Amino acid sequence: MSKIEFKPGTMLYPVPAVMVSCSDTNGNNNIITIAWTGILCSNPPMAYISVRPERYSYEMIKTTKEFVINLPNKKLCKALDFCGVKSGRDVNKFDYLGLTPEKSNHVSVPSIAEAPVNLECNVKDIVPLGSHDMFIADIVGVSVEEKLMDEKQKLHLSKADLICYSHGEYWSLKESLGFFGYSIRKKQKIKRERE
Repeated sequence: MSKIEFKPGTMLYPVPAVMVSCSDTNGNNNIITIAWTGILCSNPPMAYISVRPERYSYEMIKTTKEFVINLPNKKLCKALDFCGVKSGRDVNKFDYLGLTPEKSNHVSVPSIAEAPVNLECNVKDIVPLGSHDMFIADIVGVSVEEKLMDEKQKLHLSKADLICYSHGEYWSLKESLGFFGYSIRKKQKIKRERE
């Protein structure tokens, strides 16, 4: 297979595209779009977001040491993009987009009510990296829409219509290709009805 070499860069795609809500100490809320985010640890549950220091939300998060990662669905795609190209210095994004700042359970920062999943985070550390600083945080609370749960309280994220970001474009997640461990799962024996 023939390949072309690229210069070192951010070619790890697709990535989550999330809406991070934050507040300043005066209670002014903002939403920033983040693609440089992920999980760092499962026990304790930890996540990170990387933010440019010149962004309006940077000082809010640095000062309050709190933020909420809101997972957007297809309905929120346009709002997700807007929050990445417009500054909170110029517009109140909650008001302009008609989004609801919902009281979070474990942090003082509001969640976005319209997002199907919200991860409430407390900052543990800030690591300067270059163009971005990484906010390392404990996930202290998670909220999910009730309609994503079945009668046995199993979460079905496939019903959330989540989206991702890949090389400048937003994409929907269309189909499941397998599940964790499917490559080594033993095939179940099929009982023949006829002998």
